[in-house]
Amino acid sequence: MFIFNKKSDLTAHLAAIRTQKTKIGFVPTMGALHQGHLSLLKESIKNNAITVVSIFVNPTQFNNAEDLTNYPRTLERDVEKIKTVSKDIIVYAPSVEDIYEGNTKSTAFDYDGLEFQMEGAHRPGHFDGVGTIVKKLFEIVQPTNAYFGEKDFQQLQIVKKMVQKHNLTVTIHGCPIHREANGLAMSSRNERLSADARNEAALIYKTLKEAKSKFENHSAKEVIAFVENTFKKHPNFQLEYFEIADEATLLSCIRKSKSKKYRGFIAIFINNIRLIDNISLN
Repeated sequence: MFIFNKKSDLTAHLAAIRTQKTKIGFVPTMGALHQGHLSLLKESIKNNAITVVSIFVNPTQFNNAEDLTNYPRTLERDVEKIKTVSKDIIVYAPSVEDIYEGNTKSTAFDYDGLEFQMEGAHRPGHFDGVGTIVKKLFEIVQPTNAYFGEKDFQQLQIVKKMVQKHNLTVTIHGCPIHREANGLAMSSRNERLSADARNEAALIYKTLKEAKSKFENHSAKEVIAFVENTFKKHPNFQLEYFEIADEATLLSCIRKSKSKKYRGFIAIFINNIRLIDNISLN
């Protein structure tokens, strides 16, 4: 297995093995890998001759310094997990200096308003950081295809918009959410949950499924009230938001339209650990 810490070494290696027709698949991650990440790698392997995974905790997408400090960093364990998928996967695990070259700042991006909804409203500058790092990684790896999990559905839509607006030659693929046995969406942040909190967090997906069922015959406003009232009964949870939005524009649903696809988005704290999830409502 090849593991590169410097982009110059990675690009030299890729240049040596790439041909004009070689398809390169890319999975950008922040490490602390779980089965959801591994499923993205498997999808890439199926459709590309070469698969690259990056492991990099990107400082410019954190607007909470404590969250950045506490984010799990488990490179050795991550590499062992990657080997269970394939030892031919190329790992790029750079330093902040290698990526940002002494200028650890994000670039401002215009995502046609997608950035102002939900996560963008609650985490100022977050999607500028996401766009900055993803664009840099795309320029380094030059992938044919890139794979993102739908747990971060807003991020997925924003990356697609960035690729479109900057005329990048990579195809973006969204892949289904992987869940733990109790329904909790797999996330690197789950590692920070206690066993009790992890069990209790099953309520998130249970509530999303109930919201989906109610959305068939109730208004968006009524479904939102149901979700808010559900978590008010559980003091270990602090609901940051639950929104029903158009999948394409991410604008909040005011009145349902049969021609649109809707999704329920949630951000919630349990034991001061922030979790997000979403569900298709159509």
